Amino acid sequence: MGDMPLLRNAASRRVFLSSVLVVCSGWSALADESAADRLWSTVRITTQETEMIGQRIWRNEGAGKVENLTVWNEGEAFPSFGIGHFIWFPRGVDAPFVESFPQLITHLRQSRRVPAWLHETPHAPWANRAAFYADIRSPRMTELRAFLAETVAEQTRFIIARLEAALPRLLDAAGDPSRRDHIRRQFYRVADTANGMYALIDYVNFKGEGVSPKERYKGQGWGLSQVLENMNTAAADPAAEFIRAADHVLTRRVANAPRDETQWLPGWRKRLETYR
Repeated sequence: MGDMPLLRNAASRRVFLSSVLVVCSGWSALADESAADRLWSTVRITTQETEMIGQRIWRNEGAGKVENLTVWNEGEAFPSFGIGHFIWFPRGVDAPFVESFPQLITHLRQSRRVPAWLHETPHAPWANRAAFYADIRSPRMTELRAFLAETVAEQTRFIIARLEAALPRLLDAAGDPSRRDHIRRQFYRVADTANGMYALIDYVNFKGEGVSPKERYKGQGWGLSQVLENMNTAAADPAAEFIRAADHVLTRRVANAPRDETQWLPGWRKRLETYR
């Protein structure tokens, strides 16, 4: 589809952001930014924009290939599924990440009949990577890939919904008023760039909100909250500054990791460059 910006010009971005300030019940635009934060869930993205975001995330995570909708990366303790590589823990796994595949399935059940075998286990039914790939061509895995390929739009809306809920959570977790104000300002600065909404949506799916205590190495997180917090308000180019700050927190994550994660950093940096 090509790497087109989500909102192609400043005027359309301002119209998009102004929709955050409108209440469907007929209130006029609100000046209070905290009210805008509460109304973030009213934002609507067009079908075309949703498709564009979904395809870009699928390319980022799995090169847009159906076979990459079910993977278990080397060195990880869990498999990943769908366009966003949503993770699913086998029984007994306790990793410092938010498990997202069960949440996706709950979301998809609202509009789709999911494969019956997914109702049978709350945990990923493979003990390890070898068992997963021994099962990769089985009827249930073939059925799952077909199901995930058919539900790209729904998966994209699930990812977008995560961003819609993110800003209030980031502000609640910030605590200190000066931190809250800084995070809010950086969020809207990024959102008002050509690829800003895509960058925010993709990063939250990619590395989380950064508010979960689980997602920490040596007490330091790597999610959207940490990226926004590390942005320099004086930087003239918010998109470039978002990329720089994201590179900083991801490089710090690798330095703090209890295992060697250096293999992932080049790919992460390549992904960040799609935000320009």
